[in-house]
Amino acid sequence: MTDRIAARFGHCRAHGRAALITFITAGDPDHATSLEIARLLPKAGADIIELGMPFTDPMADGPAIQAAGLRALKAGETLRRTLSLVRSFREGDVETPVILMGYYNPIYVYGVDRFLADAKSAGVDGLIVVDLPPEEDDELCRPALKAGLAFIRLATPTTDDKRIPAVLANTSGFVYYVSITGITGAATPDFEAAAAAVSRIKRHTDLPVAVGFGVKTAEHAAAVARGADGVVVGTSLVEAVRGSLDSRGRATPGTVPAVVDLVGALARGVAATPKAA
Repeated sequence: MTDRIAARFGHCRAHGRAALITFITAGDPDHATSLEIARLLPKAGADIIELGMPFTDPMADGPAIQAAGLRALKAGETLRRTLSLVRSFREGDVETPVILMGYYNPIYVYGVDRFLADAKSAGVDGLIVVDLPPEEDDELCRPALKAGLAFIRLATPTTDDKRIPAVLANTSGFVYYVSITGITGAATPDFEAAAAAVSRIKRHTDLPVAVGFGVKTAEHAAAVARGADGVVVGTSLVEAVRGSLDSRGRATPGTVPAVVDLVGALARGVAATPKAA
């Protein structure tokens, strides 16, 4: 199988634009609705899909994504069901990269070797596991790479030039730059500072650098797209789900369109923004 992540960034680069990376929580507000949303994301303009693995204690996530995870868990989502969601998605799409994002605990409980084999078989392309630093690479990172899955690392505003080599040592796929110091959705990024950080990171690696955390609108996405290889949007999509639910927290006929329409607007913002040379 071709490296879907590299192929997609190459495609976007050839068209002179950044990649749009969209995050949704698997199983939010229920399994079937999240699968329907995932299937429509590429048609709306998403280049890469991040699927959140619901977890009870998501320390890097803000209130919106925390709530999405709890909705998904209440609706019966498990790591096994999330992998089945990817497998179902792959029945109709063999080109869009899919990345699982979350925390180590559910993977550890599932069993690392079994999880990696099942994720690869389902059609997962990469992992973002935010609570495993480079010092713990033997836990999951190196086994993931051996299994043929990209391991995408986070860099932050506090990741200085001394720390970057350790962060990049076993990173693959792309580098995820967290544009704010804090949790997801907590603040609006300083777009100039983010662009400068991307440039600094790229002096250390040939990997694409995507920017996320705090990117909420088409205007934000366009601003980030000028200086980054990818734009990651999550909280605003999760909030679109929440805002469409009925009084009992269930999906309505407006749930899927709320997310798909927002992704379309984000994609237009990114597509209309030529990358800085």
